[in-house]
Amino acid sequence: MKLNLWLYKLENKISRFAIENLMTLLAGAMAILYIADIIMAMSDAPSSLYSMLTFDRAAILRGQVWRVFTFLFLYPTDTNPIFVLLSLYFYHWTGTAVERHWGKARFNLYYLFGFIGSIIAGFIVGGMTNVWLNLTIFLAFAVIYPDLQVLLFFIIPIKVKWLGLIEGILLILVFIFGNIIVRAALIVCFLNFLLFFGNDLIRMIKQKYQEYKWRHPPKR
Repeated sequence: MKLNLWLYKLENKISRFAIENLMTLLAGAMAILYIADIIMAMSDAPSSLYSMLTFDRAAILRGQVWRVFTFLFLYPTDTNPIFVLLSLYFYHWTGTAVERHWGKARFNLYYLFGFIGSIIAGFIVGGMTNVWLNLTIFLAFAVIYPDLQVLLFFIIPIKVKWLGLIEGILLILVFIFGNIIVRAALIVCFLNFLLFFGNDLIRMIKQKYQEYKWRHPPKR
């Protein structure tokens, strides 16, 4: 309760500075960067913009301080452009929906806390990525819109809460088998998620438990 009150007060303080359509702007920046890298690759450029913008502790300490911020604009790394574009659309769709439900101030806070946590973790382990922060926005989306039905692979109807559960399990597996950078990123993202949804999850668990007790009363 106190945590929710603190977040509410913080929202009011930053509301006039909050960026509207934040995820749309980030996804748009990723798309521009991706297209620029394709053009550079076609012109046989010696390096890509992607490689110059990643979070690299050693490079940052050598003076390339822009890397502290620019890793937020990095697109998903995949050889299939269709997958990249679908991922960017997915970021835009889920992020916009969460912002519409929360308001721009709280959504900005969610992303800001994840960003700051990622920077701290990046300096500890040496590197960082924005992938997991963007993916945990879907977990937020799944908690807010659990019964929304979508078409998996554009064919199979499924409720968002089941996709959120599947993603949560996959993220746990990635954490178990991933490297130290991936684990650090996931710890930050999960803590950020719990900061905003911990109370809601506890309430949901209690509600489900009460429903279970009501449907399965003790035998006498």
